[in-house]
Amino acid sequence: MTPEEKLKSLGLVLPNVPTPVANYVPFKVDGRTIYLSGQGPRKPDGKLITGRVGEEISVEQAYECARLIGLGLLAAAKMAAGDLGKVEALKLLGMVNAVPGFTDQPKVINGCSDLLVDVLGDRGRHARSAVGMGSLPSNMPVEIEAIMRIVD
Repeated sequence: MTPEEKLKSLGLVLPNVPTPVANYVPFKVDGRTIYLSGQGPRKPDGKLITGRVGEEISVEQAYECARLIGLGLLAAAKMAAGDLGKVEALKLLGMVNAVPGFTDQPKVINGCSDLLVDVLGDRGRHARSAVGMGSLPSNMPVEIEAIMRIVD
């Protein structure tokens, strides 16, 4: 089953790649390596989800936010590679905007990691860091950046 077929079977659709809000690009390709800019969670209408994990956002909601970000990262990777079947995830950096003392960052970032494996299979397995932040741009609860590779 292709990644596109897996997305369809999961009832998921890739969103439009968001327009950068500052002086950067959604991705940069160097040889076969795709560097994906950090993304926040967006609703289907493109509106950014906001709130701090442990206050307005629960761990479960933050997991879903990370899953939405995974879809956005896949959309940018597809744009870079031309075909999701040519994409392999290498590394994620997941940042969680949470209250002091919050320690469940890995549970949150699992939303993105689980999605990548669900859609890309073994090519979705990756190295990862999940860290807490005192704040993130626009008060988004989660931001994730990725490094992926174009494969044959």
